[in-house]
Amino acid sequence: MRCLLAVFLLFFSVGSQAELNDVEKRLSVIAKASQEVSVALLERVVNINSGTMNHAGVKHVADVFAEEFESLGFDTNWYDMSEVDRAGHLFAERKPAPSALTRNGQCLLLIGHLDTVFEKDSAFQSFERDGDFAVGPGVNDMKGGDVVIVQALKSLETAGVLQDLHIIVAMIGDEEKSGSPKSISRYHLVEAAKRCDIALGFEIATGLQTATIARRGSSGWMLEVSGKRAHSSGIFSDRVGSGAIFEAARILNQFHEQLTGQQYLTFNPGVILGGTEVNYEPSQNRGDAFGKTNVVSQIVTVHGGLRTISSEQEADARTAMKAIAHADHHPGTDALITFSDGYPSMPPTQGNIAVLAKLNQVSIDLGYGPVEAYDPGKRGAADVSFIAEYVDAIDGIGAQGAGAHTPDENIDLSTLPMLVERASILIHRLGREENL
Repeated sequence: MRCLLAVFLLFFSVGSQAELNDVEKRLSVIAKASQEVSVALLERVVNINSGTMNHAGVKHVADVFAEEFESLGFDTNWYDMSEVDRAGHLFAERKPAPSALTRNGQCLLLIGHLDTVFEKDSAFQSFERDGDFAVGPGVNDMKGGDVVIVQALKSLETAGVLQDLHIIVAMIGDEEKSGSPKSISRYHLVEAAKRCDIALGFEIATGLQTATIARRGSSGWMLEVSGKRAHSSGIFSDRVGSGAIFEAARILNQFHEQLTGQQYLTFNPGVILGGTEVNYEPSQNRGDAFGKTNVVSQIVTVHGGLRTISSEQEADARTAMKAIAHADHHPGTDALITFSDGYPSMPPTQGNIAVLAKLNQVSIDLGYGPVEAYDPGKRGAADVSFIAEYVDAIDGIGAQGAGAHTPDENIDLSTLPMLVERASILIHRLGREENL
């Protein structure tokens, strides 16, 4: 991976600014005038709660975007996902006009998502603007990116060139907490990718000078530890042992000592409950525990995440974690660790680098400077990883902001016209090429 990134940085760190053609100049002018329209649409959808498990809210946001796509001549479909306890997905497709079919342009898949991490019971619910900045749930992750998609397509339509392109838009309803099995919840996304040549993910932008060609995979793990319930006066005795909490601490500490330091490997115990009684609901990441200071802990549940750059790294990490959890127990304790599949990794490929080179050239031509590959160790998982094996792709070209997944989530509204401008020209160039 380091080699591929180095190749990109060496080859594309220098570039020459080229003249925009007449169509691209029109796109630039149109996009630069789009800020307030973009902000109005963003405010509208941000003020609709669409926490992943708020199915009605997710569908409401989908309906808003469906109207936008239909006004641009797209055919839209809503795929219900109640089978996996999720709302569903919005897909929109526009094929090139018959007169453009002979150009054999590339099919582009544009990826967004409708949901946020902020459920109906969150205190963080509304869009608030202060000049060129705004805060709100999903304002950059990723309703801002969704708006960039819509406005880029509007720019192409206004410029009279959208009709030349074959575009599929996928707006996923459960990106933040995907339904299982993934063979169902991501079926339509994978099938769309198989029909396309290039995918562009509009997840959070890390600035105008970077984009994503590789992402780590994300999976889950559950550690369940048991001990002997007894009066605390007997702890550490042969009869009672050490209790479940001490054993859980041993395991987690050994995870930390033995597995840290590997490039791109991280593992996070996100929830821990322990005591005499534990009730935990994994689907909600919520639970409660009861215990007393004079009673040895009987049970501990730990729910965590694992992130890896490749399937090989994931397999090695799981093997090591099992060895730690299933052996050398403290007296009177036992433990079991299980794993759940999540998001696959998106390795860096020559095809992804080639798409990034196209974005890099667009940025240089616009006078915004070069675009480099972003460190995958600094990014989370995303839906683009599900289709990485089927299509060349880049990600991280959506809204620019900070504080994602926190009540401080914000967006720099002044960058929206530039992001729309860049996206519209990139889509136009890629969609009219026969191949990279």
